[in-house]
Amino acid sequence: MNDITITFVVLALVVALFVIGRIPVGIIAIGTALALYATGVISMEQALAGFGDPTVVFIAALFVVSEALDATGVTTWAGEKLLAKVGESRVRLVSAIMLLVAALTALISVNGAVAALVPMVVVLAVRLGKSTSQLLLPLAFAAHAGSMLTLTGTPVNIIVSEAAEESGAGAFGFFSFTLVGAPLVLGTIAIAVLLGPHVLPHRAGTFMSPDLSRHAKTLAKQYQLMGKDAPSAEPLITKYDGVVEVIIPPRSEMIGDRAFPGMVTDSGDLVILAVQRAGEDCGPKGVKLAAGDTLLLQGSWDDLDTHTAVDPNVLVVDAPAQIRKQAAPLGTRAVIALVVVAAMVVLLTFGLVPSAIAGLLAACAMVLLRVISVEQAHRSISWTTLILVGGMIPLSTAIQQTGAAEKLAHAFVDVVGGASPYVVVAGLFVVTATLGQLISNTATALIITPIAISVAGELDISVLPLLMTVTVAAAASFLTPVATPANMMVMGPGGYKFGDYWKLGLPMLLWFLVVATVLIPVIWSF
Repeated sequence: MNDITITFVVLALVVALFVIGRIPVGIIAIGTALALYATGVISMEQALAGFGDPTVVFIAALFVVSEALDATGVTTWAGEKLLAKVGESRVRLVSAIMLLVAALTALISVNGAVAALVPMVVVLAVRLGKSTSQLLLPLAFAAHAGSMLTLTGTPVNIIVSEAAEESGAGAFGFFSFTLVGAPLVLGTIAIAVLLGPHVLPHRAGTFMSPDLSRHAKTLAKQYQLMGKDAPSAEPLITKYDGVVEVIIPPRSEMIGDRAFPGMVTDSGDLVILAVQRAGEDCGPKGVKLAAGDTLLLQGSWDDLDTHTAVDPNVLVVDAPAQIRKQAAPLGTRAVIALVVVAAMVVLLTFGLVPSAIAGLLAACAMVLLRVISVEQAHRSISWTTLILVGGMIPLSTAIQQTGAAEKLAHAFVDVVGGASPYVVVAGLFVVTATLGQLISNTATALIITPIAISVAGELDISVLPLLMTVTVAAAASFLTPVATPANMMVMGPGGYKFGDYWKLGLPMLLWFLVVATVLIPVIWSF
């Protein structure tokens, strides 16, 4: 078999394995790169290049930035403001979430906006008793639509704009994309609101977290702290200090030790506010600790995190970091996080540095300015997502390098080349959207753009509507979780399976097709 045939076989097997869902997606991705190397389609350097690709680095950095916003309570605060505006209405909630992510995507990127808002949406789902699967896929899809609002919404917009300028037709302006982006966003929201409840599953994600926004009142009632004279009992949670529950596990070295309210722990950094056994308060004199006893500890957030995270003698009920980001008021760290994010947005908006560099600078700043710890930064990264993206990039390389994508694209264009310009637009959309479900939309745009320019020349029509069609179709990455990193980001927290995406994605893709074939020729005539 030649390289093109091998590439198509590998591509078919990869899609089949993703659909079957029996093998972890990370293993499939790594296996894809290894298979292409073993068959000689790509070199070893190309097989491993994906893991050092700037896209992978940028995504990793964005996970850290997102964690900083989440850990400082910014995303929870934004969620509370959003919840106050929309109440419990599903229609208003879904619409507000989708509008928010679309606007944020226009400023930073699809992946950055989704990574930043996923924690907020998860918390909202918990508070309202809704399934995350009903909210997170609309979030990702609205980000794709929002990428069409401005020139900087996605690298594809910049690629196509530069191609238009090089062809002599003139570059697209910063807000030229808004003419089609606004209808795309509104239509995407309408589809999600109308069809979402019927086609999306009702599942909980892999890291659902409890609602801790009223944790101080819950603990005060649980441990009967209301009305106590202890000065440390009120307030329980502030910008700087907090409380955490711990349980004495079997075989703990603390079993047999006496503990009482007001006692300072051995570290000298934490104070015991209350001790309970079987849900009953042990009183001011305390008790000799036994397995199953619970202690309520108070101290600074950093001390709580440090001492409870590494102490094998206690089990933490709710992690201090989780309590802090949901229940503590916004503090200095939140301001710093917002300033860092704003600086990153400026760098990305004006293209002052490559996106991966902007992300790394922001991620490093979050750690150096002590917004989050190194450990928090490490824990925030979704390695499954990075492995998937890094492992699939070699497939994209093989598809381009062997000529497989160009052959497929030319076949489509040959079929519609002599027909009406409207049919050509529809054909280009189908080619681009089909490839965009399998490889990155940036790679897809790079493949289809020169073909679109040559078709325009052959038919003696303007290249602008064809190039804008390529842009819209590249953004219509709705049918599979592997179409974009953003789709993958919501897979775990949304509890989605491979087959869940097309059910909501297909109507949205058809809407994008309608906009491409009907609206684009009106704005940019042939």
